[in-house]
Amino acid sequence: MSCQGYDLIGDIHGCALSLRMLLARMGYRQVNGVYRHPQRKVIFIGDVIDRGPHIREALQLVREMVEAGQAHIVMGNHEYNYLCYMTPHPDKPGEYLRAHTARHQRILQQTLEQLSPYEGEQQDYLDWFQQLPLFLEFERFRVVHACWHQELIDRFRKEYGGNCIDKAFLYRSAVEGSFEWEVMDRLLRGTHLRLPNNEVMVSKDGFRRHFFRTKFWMPDPQYLVDVVFQPDPLPAHLARLPITDDQRQDLLCYGAEEKPLFIGHYWRQGTPQPVTSNIACLDYSAVKFGKLVAYRLDDESRILPEKFVWVDVAREVHLANAEVGAS
Repeated sequence: MSCQGYDLIGDIHGCALSLRMLLARMGYRQVNGVYRHPQRKVIFIGDVIDRGPHIREALQLVREMVEAGQAHIVMGNHEYNYLCYMTPHPDKPGEYLRAHTARHQRILQQTLEQLSPYEGEQQDYLDWFQQLPLFLEFERFRVVHACWHQELIDRFRKEYGGNCIDKAFLYRSAVEGSFEWEVMDRLLRGTHLRLPNNEVMVSKDGFRRHFFRTKFWMPDPQYLVDVVFQPDPLPAHLARLPITDDQRQDLLCYGAEEKPLFIGHYWRQGTPQPVTSNIACLDYSAVKFGKLVAYRLDDESRILPEKFVWVDVAREVHLANAEVGAS
């Protein structure tokens, strides 16, 4: 197959029906059980698992496309979290790389319930997750789940010889403050700042948060409101606080002259559109009845609003389910 373009797809989170609808909308058809397009390939941005109703089906569809050469994929923070949650700690008998707390259990609950009856299959997916690249760089564009951090990526390439982790890296990534921990935190979760004065935000999904996610492309932000990048706004009394010198050290700037970058992770809302002229976020909260979004990349050097395509989950999947129920 001669690939003439790429279709980049955002966070799926177990929304397999929406994924099938989106692939069909873009001209992909199942051939010998695998979705294919005569001229194009898919790139999945990560977070195939957790929260949604059809995680196992989504995993099977995605993995079959990747292994048949019809798609690429990068690791999402949810694949990484699940991998750590299921990996015994090498130095602490009875413990795991990701602690089995109530909060972590809640996030992973749907994946655990849907995969645990298939023990061999579950282990096979865990092995596959560890092999997923953290980032992809092509001649004209880049892909990472949450944030492109050039300094960390350069060091990772030098020390690990590519874009994939090994078991030793996985173990070290559980040590907070280590280089390996920082790689996973920045590339898969993005940049963030601690809320001033030890304040706590309660997000719309009920989690108490001491940090907020930040933009990594602002050249000269002045106030906290200038860098917040998440669905939940900062409290008004914090939003207008000036950015301190210490906070500025934790911010990045992906320059406007850099290659187009495709990310997921950030639970955007509304009509899909470019974040900047060279950054597209493709996570539009599909599992929360938002949109499952793709960007149809050809040879353009800037992100174009008209190249986004999506499935409106609340409307279209509801209609599809209603038609099935009426038949």
